[in-house]
Amino acid sequence: MERIGRWMLGVLLVMAAGSAGAEAVSFADLARHAEYSDLRISPDGQHVAAKAVVDGKPVLAIVDLVTHKGVVVKPRDGNEVYQLWWANNQRIIYNETTDLAGWDAPFATGELFGVNADGTGAKLLFGYRAGGSSIATHIQKPQSELASAEMVDTLPGDDRHVLVGVWSWYSYKDGAFTQLNVMNVMDGTMRPAGTAPVRDASFVVDHHGVARFAIGDDAHAHRQVYYRTGESQPWKLLFDAPLGSFAPTPLVFSGDDRLVYMHCGAPGKVDALCPWKVDGEAMQPAVWSSDTVELYHLIRSLDHKDLVGVASMPGLPMVQAIAPHADSIALIGSMSKALPGESVSIESTTRDGSKAILLASSDMDPGTYYLWDRKSGKTTPLLKSRSWINPNRMAEMQPVSFKARDGLTVHGYLSTPPGQEQAHHLPMVVFVHGGPFGIRDWWGFDPYVQMLATHGYAVLQVNYRGSGGYGGAFQVAGYRQWGGAMQDDVTDATKWAIAQGIADAGRICIFGGSYGGYAALEGVAKEPGLYRCAIGYVGVYDLAKLERWSDATDSSAGESFFRGVLGSDPAKLAAISPDTQAAKIKAQVMLVVGGQDTRVPPDQGRAMRVALQKAGNEPEWLYESGEGHGFYGEDHRASLFQKVVGFLDRNIGSAAAGAAKPH
Repeated sequence: MERIGRWMLGVLLVMAAGSAGAEAVSFADLARHAEYSDLRISPDGQHVAAKAVVDGKPVLAIVDLVTHKGVVVKPRDGNEVYQLWWANNQRIIYNETTDLAGWDAPFATGELFGVNADGTGAKLLFGYRAGGSSIATHIQKPQSELASAEMVDTLPGDDRHVLVGVWSWYSYKDGAFTQLNVMNVMDGTMRPAGTAPVRDASFVVDHHGVARFAIGDDAHAHRQVYYRTGESQPWKLLFDAPLGSFAPTPLVFSGDDRLVYMHCGAPGKVDALCPWKVDGEAMQPAVWSSDTVELYHLIRSLDHKDLVGVASMPGLPMVQAIAPHADSIALIGSMSKALPGESVSIESTTRDGSKAILLASSDMDPGTYYLWDRKSGKTTPLLKSRSWINPNRMAEMQPVSFKARDGLTVHGYLSTPPGQEQAHHLPMVVFVHGGPFGIRDWWGFDPYVQMLATHGYAVLQVNYRGSGGYGGAFQVAGYRQWGGAMQDDVTDATKWAIAQGIADAGRICIFGGSYGGYAALEGVAKEPGLYRCAIGYVGVYDLAKLERWSDATDSSAGESFFRGVLGSDPAKLAAISPDTQAAKIKAQVMLVVGGQDTRVPPDQGRAMRVALQKAGNEPEWLYESGEGHGFYGEDHRASLFQKVVGFLDRNIGSAAAGAAKPH
C-alpha cells in the first residue's frame, strides 16, 4: 500500500478540462485502457474505492471523502484488480486478473482478497495460493482441490460475512457444481450454504442473504432454472428449455421478498418483465415490455431494496420507470437534463441511499463519474475515465435500421468522421461484431469505432440476426446461418448504405474480429464485387477445425451449443469456410493473428494466409506472438490501429477515390 500523491487526490476531486488540438487523434490515446473505472462508495458514504492506473500500474485506489486522505493497494506483480465490493463500511473484498495465454484481456485468478479502507488488514482470503499450500479453500473441512471463487452477494445485513460461490478446477468436461459458502471477510473462513443443482450456476439472492434461484446450462445446452424456499430446503426444477427455446429467467427480488422479477414471455413482445409471486409460485402480468429489444439493466431505488425501472437500448439508451416517483428515477432524470446527450447511470449508492456515484457517458465521451449528495443537494464531478480523450474531437454514433431481403428489420449504428455528419459517398468500413450469438453492438464510446471514424471512414455496425438483445426469436433466426442469412444481413446493410448515399460503392471495406473476422472473409468470398478489402482480426476461417480445436467446446454444454448453432456436417462446414473459397476472393486482405489465441487458434489465420497465397492473393499479415483472442497490450493495440488505418488508406482512402470499382 502507498499513500496517494497530491496529484491523485486532485484528479479524484476536480475534473480536469480537456483541450482541443488540430492534429489527428492519436492511436496511442485510443489504445490506452481506462485510467479509472468501477467506482464504489462505502455503505456509510465516507470512502470511495476505484480501479485506477497510477504511474502506469493498475491499483485499487481508496479515498476518504472526509479527510481527503487515500491509499493505493497494489495487486500481485503483473495482476490487475478485476472487481471490488464493500463488505462493510471499512472492508473491501476484491479479486484479480492475470495475463493468461489465449485471451484478449487478463483472466480472473479465482482468488478473493480483503483490505481495510485505510490500507491495513490486507489478506488473501481464498485461493490456490492462500497460506502457501495447495489447499484451495479455507472451508472448515479443507479440501485438497484447486478451486475458484466468485462473489454472489455482499449480505448487506451482515458486516462480517459475504456469500461466495466455489467451484473445483477438477471438474473436467462437464463443469463443476458450484458450492455456496458464507465467508468471513476478515480471515476467509467459510461455512457451507448449499450446492447448486446445475453446473457453473449463477444465483439470485433474497434480501435475507439466501440464494433462492440457481440458473445454468446442462450438458445438452438446456437452460435450467431451479428454485428453493430456503437455505436448507431442496432445489426444485422450475424451467427446462432446450437450445433455441425460452426459459423465464429470475433477476431480482422485490424489497419484501414476496415477488421475483423475471424475464418472461409476452405475446407479440421481444422482452417483458413479470413479477413471479413466491406464495403460489405464479407468474403475474408484465410490468414492462418492449416490441423491439430486451432490457439490459435493472434500476433499483437508491437504498437498493426495490426495483423501480428498466434500462433498454432500442437505439439510444432509454430508461423506463416502473415506479415513476422513485428517487433513483428522479435523480437520473435531473442529471440527464443537466447533461444533454449523455447517458446517466447509477453505479453505486450508500446503504441508506443518501449518496450515490453516477456515471455520465456517451458515444463521444468515455465517461465522467460524479458524487451526488442528498443532504447538500450537490452533484460533484470526481474524475474522468479517460481524461486524455476530448469528446469534441470524437465521432457521433447514430442508430439506423433497414429491412433485410426477407423483410426482417435489422438494427445497427452508423458513425461518420467528425464534421462530415451530413456528407455523402464516404469511404466506409463495415465493422462486424464477434460472438456471434447473444452479442450485439451498443451505442457508446468504442475505441475501435473511433479509430476508424476519426481517421476519415464512415463505420457501419450491424446487429445481424443471431445477435443478442433483440429477443430469443431473433437470436435463434441466426442458428446454422453462418455464411447464410447472417451474412446476407451484413450484405444487405452494406447495400442499404450505398442506396442511402452514405457510402461510396467503390470504397468499402469489411472488418471484424472472431466471428466478425469470419464474416469479413466470407463477405469478400460471397460478394466479390461489393468490397474492395477485408480485415480478418483473430478470425475463424475453417469451421470444422474450430469445433475440434477451440476452447469453446471444452465443456459438454459448450460442445452441444456449438453443434446446435453451427452444425457438424464436415462437407457443409467446408462449403461455408473462407479458406476453401480463397479463389473467389478478389479483394485485398489483411489478416491479424494472436499467437496465444486459444478461442480461435492461430493455425486458423495461418491456413487462411496459405490459401490466399495459393490463389495468388498475398494478404497483409500482422502476427503478435504474445497476444491472444484480440490485442490487449496498449502498444500492440496502438500498432494494430495504425496498421489497420494504413491498410484502409491504401485501399479505400483518398488515394483510392478515383480507382475503379472492385471486380
